[in-house]
Amino acid sequence: MDLRFTPEMEGFREEVRSFLTKHRDRYAGDAARPREAALEWQRLLIEQGYAARTIPKAYGGYGAAPDVLKSRIIAEEFTRAGAPRGFANQGISMLVPTLLEVGSEEQKTRWIGPTLRGEVVWCQGYSEPGAGSDLASLQTKAVEDGDDFVISGSKIWTSTAAQADMIFCLVRTEPDAPKHDGISYLLFPMTTPGIEVRPLKTMTGSADFNEVFFTDVRVPKSAVVGGRGRGWFVANATLKHERGMLGDPNATEARLHALIELMKSESVDGRRLIDDAVFCDRVMQLQARVLTMKFNGLRNVTASMNGEASGMAGLVVKLQGCELNHQIAALAIDALGELGVLYEDGPHLRARGSWQWNYMFDLGLIIGGGTAQIQKNIIAERGLGMPREPKLASA
Repeated sequence: MDLRFTPEMEGFREEVRSFLTKHRDRYAGDAARPREAALEWQRLLIEQGYAARTIPKAYGGYGAAPDVLKSRIIAEEFTRAGAPRGFANQGISMLVPTLLEVGSEEQKTRWIGPTLRGEVVWCQGYSEPGAGSDLASLQTKAVEDGDDFVISGSKIWTSTAAQADMIFCLVRTEPDAPKHDGISYLLFPMTTPGIEVRPLKTMTGSADFNEVFFTDVRVPKSAVVGGRGRGWFVANATLKHERGMLGDPNATEARLHALIELMKSESVDGRRLIDDAVFCDRVMQLQARVLTMKFNGLRNVTASMNGEASGMAGLVVKLQGCELNHQIAALAIDALGELGVLYEDGPHLRARGSWQWNYMFDLGLIIGGGTAQIQKNIIAERGLGMPREPKLASA
């Protein structure tokens, strides 16, 4: 079996490398780039087909035919160059593919293009104080009133709610239906009267999440995606894309490379940390796991090329990625020694404190998007065919 890329694919790789070399100054220092420059970078990536590659031109994408090998080459070369691949947020990575699957033509035309270009920022209204892992128990209600729904209730752990223009939100429209059947999936502006956002400060020190309260929020029925009462089906399509976003092997590989560079530059008693046997052994263990994550991603690519379901390879992505990202950040903290406990600002802070921030934030991602325990249940029951977890008997 010849596993080498064809001359055509190697030519495409050179095109990507030339682009990245030409625009090196435009993406260097991405974390500090002003917003307008980030928007311009995103527009350039879409024009070149390095972002929104297979999304139809009619909806604001590049319009290329699906080609998993070219997509893989793009991911590899951007990772190698340390270049940002454009925006990867809830709107682009979760809502856009959901709309492509189940949205109406009007919804696709109206929302996908502005979302891809970063002109519209979205948040996700799923979890509630009494509906986290058991999301189908949500109680935020939408009462029919003429051509509108009137929404009352609350959401919690809503990322970017304070900055978002729009929300994709799960509400209960059929109160008498079984809990999985009475939910609808709505899109509406965060400026709609009756919406209140209360930031939730986390252990990172910043308000990365929010509570959102709805008091008689009026939303047109046309805002429903996928049909009234079919919100659970639509929500699971979104969750599938969310878990893929949280388990991106290229992002994890880039983080590992950053860790290795940190260990090459930091030293104790004049000796580089990468040359310390204990630290070197730990980073090699993580490197092996990153490679397994990367090769598992190739299994997903193979399934996609063959038109097959990814099966077990797809089910482990979120669990694998979130836990591994947190462990990479943990090793960076240990490698920094006394500098690893610094936070916020100071002359000795490394990488602007990103390792400390990631260490704390990534712990939350092990919970968000489906906890590690829920992911293990999904893997066991859906992937391995094991018996369902027994439920506690009612009191």
